Amino acid sequence: MKLVFSEAPPDYTRYAFPYVVWGFPEPGETPADFFAAGFLPSSPQLTRFYLCRQLRVGLRDWQPSSENRRVLRKGASVRCELLPRANFDYHAERRASWLRFAEERFGAGVMPGERLDRLMAAPVISHVLHFQDATTGAELGTVLLYLQPPRVAYYYFAFYDLAQRASQPGMLLMTRAIEYFAHLGWDHLHLGTCYNERALYKAQFPGTEYFTGWKWSTDLAALKSLVRQAPTTGHLLEDPTHPAGGGPDPAPLGATSLFRTPSITPAARADGFFG
Repeated sequence: MKLVFSEAPPDYTRYAFPYVVWGFPEPGETPADFFAAGFLPSSPQLTRFYLCRQLRVGLRDWQPSSENRRVLRKGASVRCELLPRANFDYHAERRASWLRFAEERFGAGVMPGERLDRLMAAPVISHVLHFQDATTGAELGTVLLYLQPPRVAYYYFAFYDLAQRASQPGMLLMTRAIEYFAHLGWDHLHLGTCYNERALYKAQFPGTEYFTGWKWSTDLAALKSLVRQAPTTGHLLEDPTHPAGGGPDPAPLGATSLFRTPSITPAARADGFFG
């Protein structure tokens, strides 16, 4: 994995000079390696990934909570089918309904038609999980997925009828997806980022972990604290209220980090990494 650090706007008042961390695959690496290291795709072609606070659910020993079971019972009449993207009918009427959903759910301009078409034609969408009422045949919704069995299922976007939002179809789709891949014996279902209160619904499943920036953690109380509390200093890990225990000396956190640079050897210097 090659890393590139893309500059974000600095804040001199807080001595914060941030970079967005991009990862680029090297020969022999697969997207699952990037998901495991805390990255999500930033290129539909899976040629670039970004490091972020994301969530995943461990599936090997997954058991639903009482709330998960309630949701599953409520949707007992719903049938789901996994299809390769190429075998899914992405017709004009369905496309239009998805765009209406995106406009209302994500906001104006977030998912224009050109972006949706580009995603549906790219490797980042390898499969769809399609949901229908088994009794009436009515379409309930569709989840766009990237799959690399058995290591990674990535729950990218879900589309459903917002007129039915009172019955929480989005929660049913996500819960059924977790159950589906757990039954297949997969390792993890990745649920995307978690930076605001609206995203915390994704943290209600047993086995949920979040990426801290240096490791995976099951401390969901810390995650909720991060989402709900504004930092008091320029760097979260220097904030004494940070749930990871930062403060003036966060150095001990390095012992648990998944990342390291090459050793400072003559060969590494000659390669130009250390100048």
